[in-house]
Order: sequence, then structure tokens, then C-alpha cells
Amino acid sequence: MADPSMTPRPGLKTSKPRSLLTNGTWVLVADGSKALLLENVGDAELPVLEVRREDAQDNPPTHEQGTDRPGRMHDSGPGHRSAFEDTDWHRLAEDRFAHDLADMLTRRAHARRFERLIIAAAPKVLGELRKTIHSEVADRIVAEVALNLTNHPVDEIARRVADATMPAAPD
Repeated sequence: MADPSMTPRPGLKTSKPRSLLTNGTWVLVADGSKALLLENVGDAELPVLEVRREDAQDNPPTHEQGTDRPGRMHDSGPGHRSAFEDTDWHRLAEDRFAHDLADMLTRRAHARRFERLIIAAAPKVLGELRKTIHSEVADRIVAEVALNLTNHPVDEIARRVADATMPAAPD
């Protein structure tokens, strides 16, 4: 005989909660040098992401970009000298890329190209985007996912973003 406690009671919803990745939601997937702008043409239960834009920049490591030794300055005291910290050219390029992405999103928001946006980005890029994103874009963000998914296939991105934006089940 079946356990009566396992039988759903009438009026209780037994379907799983829906993801925030609904039809028409745009998804920005980014790391420090690559980005994909995708649109969900499916629904929340079965998302189908289509690529709307791809961006990439060549960003070699800092040791390949900067060849000069750091500068030096005189410190207080006789014979004291201190070196300036090396410039992290790689990090600067990543920050610039995040700013460019924020500008692109702003232009598309002003043109009313999207109403809902999910950002899935590497944590450092996500932080930089938060600092630079325009309020009109920020108002359209429905979720942020701190994952680097740029090297994943599009169907895997859809699954991972849908899972990450699933509302928490009620207690």
C-alpha cells in the first residue's frame, strides 16, 4: 500500500519551480576576453539559446605585453629608493573589455533590444560589470550567475543558466 504522506494533497502545486530564463530573456556570457550575447527563443522549461553577438579580444599575459622595468622613486631618507608596482596589462585589458561590454549593453537597452537580461560571467568580470553598467541596463537584469561559461557549448550554457536561476524551493 502506498504511503499516504507521499500522495500530493489536492490544491498543492507539484510542478517544479520555473527558471528565470524565460522566452525572450537575453543572456550575456563573458570572461575577461570573450563574450556571447544570447537570446532564449525557447521557454523556461526548455530554453533554446541563439547567439546574437560574439566578441573576443586578444589579451596575452602581462609579461608578453609590458617589457619595461617598473620605475623607481626616491624615498625619504638618504640612499632609499622604492620601485613602483608593475602594471598588470592583462588585468587592464580585461577591465577595458568589461567596460566595452557595458557600453554595448547600454546601446542595446536604449534601442529597446531586450527587456530581461541574465549575466553569467567570471566573478572578476561580473564585479567590473557591476561597477560600470548603466542604470537602464541594471533595471533589466533579472539574475547574475558568477560562473565562467564562455568555453561551454550553447546547450550546456542554457542548462547551467536555467539551473542557476531556478528560484529556491519553499520550505
